Amino acid sequence: MTLTQAALGKTTLLRQALLALGGAAFIAVAAQVSIGWPVPITLQTLAILIVGLTFGSRLALATMIAYLGYGAMGLPVFANGGSVASLVGPTAGFLYGFVAMAWLAGLAVEKGIARGAVSTALVGIALSALIYIPGLAWPAAVLGKTMPELWAGWMAPFLLGDAIKAVIAALLVTGAWKALSARKA
Repeated sequence: MTLTQAALGKTTLLRQALLALGGAAFIAVAAQVSIGWPVPITLQTLAILIVGLTFGSRLALATMIAYLGYGAMGLPVFANGGSVASLVGPTAGFLYGFVAMAWLAGLAVEKGIARGAVSTALVGIALSALIYIPGLAWPAAVLGKTMPELWAGWMAPFLLGDAIKAVIAALLVTGAWKALSARKA
């Protein structure tokens, strides 16, 4: 059971659509809290982990498709106000990796892997590390970046922040579970 299911009970298709669209908007707002270039430090991964850990795999996937769809329609939803060009730009691999991140976070909750604060944080850290596979493969292929360049400018500066955001997401989600349990008791 996901946090969304526990809080809302059985949801209708309309409610799920509204959750996906609202979740995509939440991620878009978090993406605008941005420092740096070409790979900015944002609150995007924090929001994506929260969505995945609370919505479950299918709703998180629908949310990410909506998020990428917002950008494809030209809305400035990606970091630094990016939209369509970001889908093929230097950081596009991260955008596509975010889809897997959200889906896998939801799957971890559904399978009972992410339940307590520690296990949820570890899942978040692992998923944060996994987004570097498509995130670095894209600029390597498109821009011809070498591994030392990718490590120095596209990965190393972000690892600590990604780990911190994963822990924050875990604490927020497990805290919400505890608050919900206390309310129902």
